[in-house]
Amino acid sequence: MAADERLEMTSTPARPGRGTGPVGVSFSSLWLRLAGLCSGTTAGVDAVLAVVAWLATGPAAAGSVAFAAVVVIAFFAISLLVGHFVGRRNPAGAIGMFAVVYLIKIIGFAALLIWIGTPAWIDPPWFGAAGIVTVVVWQAIELWGFSRVRLQIFNDPEEPGQAGSPTPGATPGGPRG
Repeated sequence: MAADERLEMTSTPARPGRGTGPVGVSFSSLWLRLAGLCSGTTAGVDAVLAVVAWLATGPAAAGSVAFAAVVVIAFFAISLLVGHFVGRRNPAGAIGMFAVVYLIKIIGFAALLIWIGTPAWIDPPWFGAAGIVTVVVWQAIELWGFSRVRLQIFNDPEEPGQAGSPTPGATPGGPRG
């Protein structure tokens, strides 16, 4: 199964016992699929970066890369998990909740990092580089994943003629003369 098909919500039927939206599409799997895809990709990139850091600078640099990766992956995965739980009950509200949680996380993680301070073993250049690389890779994969998703937020329009809609090209109010 291609990556495009895995993320496309209309490509797989809902699993039995799972919440479904209109047309039998499971909304809950979208967020978990994105979390898994983003986490796996960024962890792989960070593992390569940690090996490079180890070879270039030493074990403290590799540990700094790993610590930065864990912090960033946790930071972004929380939003996708909230999207998963909110999206099951209110698919249209999941994106809004996603944004609210993002703001809360920024404040929370900033406070946490200020509170714990900088551990003595951290290699600042490698920690910063790994943080930036992880954020960029995560965001790129997440944007790619969201671009492949088809979420129906609004109801389909009524059949033509049922809602009294004018025919295409007709002037409202009738012919003018």
